[in-house]
Amino acid sequence: MVPLRSISIFTFGFLLLFLCSSSADQQPFAVDGKVLELDESNFEAAISTFDYMFVDFYAPWCGHCKRLSPELDKASVNLAVLKQPVVIAKVDADKYSRLASKYEIDGFPTLKVFMHGVPTDYYGPRKADLLVRFLKKFVAPDVSVLNSDSAISEFIEEAGKNFPIFIGFGLNESVISHLAVKYKKSAWFSVAKDFSDKTMELYNFDKVPALVALHLSYNEQSIFYGPFEEKFLEDYIKQSLLPLVLSINQDTLKSLKDDKRKIVLTIVEDEDDEKSKGLVKLLKAAASANRDLVFAFVGFKQWQDFAESFEVSKKIKLPKMIVWDGDVEYFSVIGSDSVEDEDQGSQITRFLKGYREGSVIQKHIISDDYKAFRNSMFLIGALILVLFVILVSMMMQSVKEEPSREQIDHPRSSTSLSEAREALRSGDKEDKID
Repeated sequence: MVPLRSISIFTFGFLLLFLCSSSADQQPFAVDGKVLELDESNFEAAISTFDYMFVDFYAPWCGHCKRLSPELDKASVNLAVLKQPVVIAKVDADKYSRLASKYEIDGFPTLKVFMHGVPTDYYGPRKADLLVRFLKKFVAPDVSVLNSDSAISEFIEEAGKNFPIFIGFGLNESVISHLAVKYKKSAWFSVAKDFSDKTMELYNFDKVPALVALHLSYNEQSIFYGPFEEKFLEDYIKQSLLPLVLSINQDTLKSLKDDKRKIVLTIVEDEDDEKSKGLVKLLKAAASANRDLVFAFVGFKQWQDFAESFEVSKKIKLPKMIVWDGDVEYFSVIGSDSVEDEDQGSQITRFLKGYREGSVIQKHIISDDYKAFRNSMFLIGALILVLFVILVSMMMQSVKEEPSREQIDHPRSSTSLSEAREALRSGDKEDKID
């Protein structure tokens, strides 16, 4: 007969083991500065455990993923010690295809921020220090309330230069809270409750309420005095998410993805020369008066492939202005094919007037199929020339009993999708899934 005391000790031990096991099951993850490796068995539990999680969907064979990995390791340490920590996790999306399918992973690496379980695509920088700065914004309040001049200065310094900053002077946070949530991934939002005349002078507004938009990286500022109904307020916020004139490159092009406005694109020879910089200043003035359009420029020297999509070549006189829909269509304004050196401000005005009056020629970006066809025509011509040379060579050697033969390897024509269209449609998917 087993003593009752032995049974009690055994039962107590079993219950203790069960409780410890249950506790471990309920808390399987820790915020310790290490990158979590997740799979299909624990992914949902992880995004339910943490309010904010940054997930790298990667493939072991992906070169970009391998370069990103050490940056995530460094960033993870700094993000773990925030007041509201962000946990970094990785998923082998090549292996766990059901997760890849569920979250629409079509290239590697794909980066997403899960906020309270809801995913948002991440297109920001990937260097550890900048990654930390970007992710800190996701865990900040939707609208920061600032109660002094020093609080305003500290908020702006903390926000940095990577996102536009909106400060509502004399505004209640409820006025912009809904839009702040909607555009949180694109900008910082705050309201200033108490501030001095010196601050009003610093930010160049003379009455309240006023919503000030700052683009520190472009040294730009604009002011909105209302009306503060949501429609007008949202229009101003959307128009202010971009600088007055955007320099187009592979990174900035992604910022146009969700903007439905037409793009007044100016193609210059070299965006770094003084003439181009002078033209950009004139474009900024035009942009201020035409906020229903996006103004942008690109240097032929800086991004030739992109410029060539709009029938621009080394023989075309630049600068050239067109209006682009952000996809495959664009418009040339009749009589405004290029911008001359003299009186460029008036030429920009005439271009915009012609566009608004419908004096345009609708065109299409040179398609990939056409580029392939054009390249194949060039190759066919080259092949004919090579065959002709070989034929002449064979005729010259016809006196020999066995004329030599030369084998020709036919080169293959291959082109990729237009970089502009690819950047807008698929974001930052660097290694595609076959």
